[in-house]
Amino acid sequence: MMDSLALPKNAASEAAREVVVPESLAGARLDKAVAALVPELSRARIKRAVELGAVRVNGRRMAKGGNVVVGDVVRIDVARVADAAPLPVPDAPLRIALENEQVLVVDKPAGQPTAPLRPGETGTLVNALLGRYPELTPQGPDSFIGHALREPGIVHRLDTETSGALLVARTAPAFEELRLALKEGKLDKRYLLVCSEQGLPDEGTIDFPLTNHPKDQRRVYACTHPRDVIRYDPRPASTRYHVVQRAGVWALVEASVGKALRHQLRAHFAAIGYPLAGDELYGGSVIRALGRQALHASRITYRGGAVVSAFDAEVPLPKDIRILLENTAPHEA
Repeated sequence: MMDSLALPKNAASEAAREVVVPESLAGARLDKAVAALVPELSRARIKRAVELGAVRVNGRRMAKGGNVVVGDVVRIDVARVADAAPLPVPDAPLRIALENEQVLVVDKPAGQPTAPLRPGETGTLVNALLGRYPELTPQGPDSFIGHALREPGIVHRLDTETSGALLVARTAPAFEELRLALKEGKLDKRYLLVCSEQGLPDEGTIDFPLTNHPKDQRRVYACTHPRDVIRYDPRPASTRYHVVQRAGVWALVEASVGKALRHQLRAHFAAIGYPLAGDELYGGSVIRALGRQALHASRITYRGGAVVSAFDAEVPLPKDIRILLENTAPHEA
């Protein structure tokens, strides 16, 4: 059985790594193969590298859930995903929904990334947080609270075009408690979304497991058929919902999840035939005035634990979604 082969140094710059897939990793998912072949890279950095196109298989991009074969040449541009301390931006706008000694709940606007992807990037929520809360890097830029240096204090993420409540831990003990609470489904996270109202039941549960889309790395895939479950080995995902308001052709829906997977609500509602308004990636109506998917993280509730006291933080529906509900037309030409 052949071992992983590193190509000669002149085949790759010092900023990149190139490896050849051995027999022992034949058929492995790309992200898992990279983790085995380049163990010094964290899972977060590998995920980021794939998303940025910094991982190439035989010179081409591949989704992280794609499968490699023996002899594939995998090139990882390590420099593009090097963990670098985010820059604090003291004057950046920041809306705080809840603040105490242990946690913050921030109202993230649609269009703002949660954390920087590249060294020196600004304009993200993390840049604004560090400008006001330097304790998130307690011993300077090489120290941080949370999962990774580039996202200090961030307990969970929101898609760039999703607005609303995002939870931040201000101390390491608070982060650890909330991380476990999220994993165990003890953080109650509520979302408001807009979709077509025609025929949508007043309430329901969507239980389709999710996996990476086999052909489009921008999306996830809801496994609606048993053969998909066998083929893709997806992760379980459950979404509960109820209709809050019916306004013309639209329904305002509150949805709740335990630990939301990437694009869970977007993929789940698309899978039952009700893609979110404005969510073109998942088949939703084109809403030029909205310019994004109609999805808002509206509330986070925690019953409290040994470190973090109970809290209930709510963020009101933003203006763009409120205006959408006043419009009776399903889409714009």
